[in-house]
Amino acid sequence: MQKLNTILITLAILSGCASKPPAAISKVPIDNPSLARVRMDIDSFVGAEVRWGGVIAKVENKASHTWIELVRHKLSDRGKPRSNDRSDGRFIASFEGFIDPVVYEVGRPLTVVGSIEGKIERPIGEYDYLFPIVAVEGSYLWKTESR
Repeated sequence: MQKLNTILITLAILSGCASKPPAAISKVPIDNPSLARVRMDIDSFVGAEVRWGGVIAKVENKASHTWIELVRHKLSDRGKPRSNDRSDGRFIASFEGFIDPVVYEVGRPLTVVGSIEGKIERPIGEYDYLFPIVAVEGSYLWKTESR
């Protein structure tokens, strides 16, 4: 009986660890608006807190900050972007300082926590696209899954 209790306690501890999101992205805003909802009227969401994630489409280092363009995907309970072909759009995650594009490579999953700070219209190919910009307060770069 002692051995069974030890095994059950160990399994409970391990399963508890597996279900928690990483600390940097554990804060989920009470009203975490969808990207689709925000894109309908970005100005009315300036200052709103979000936890969004997706896969990296582009990394742009500027003089004092870095913009990472993400193709948004729904998040798991742990905050990891779900790997599927569905997306409700793109957004820009704005980081202070330099982000190495070799580490934050295109296609890698990333989750951010922050607030909407504005918008910018930029082309994707020949299509003009309106991107919400998220000022990043916390982030987690996920390992790429083997395919």
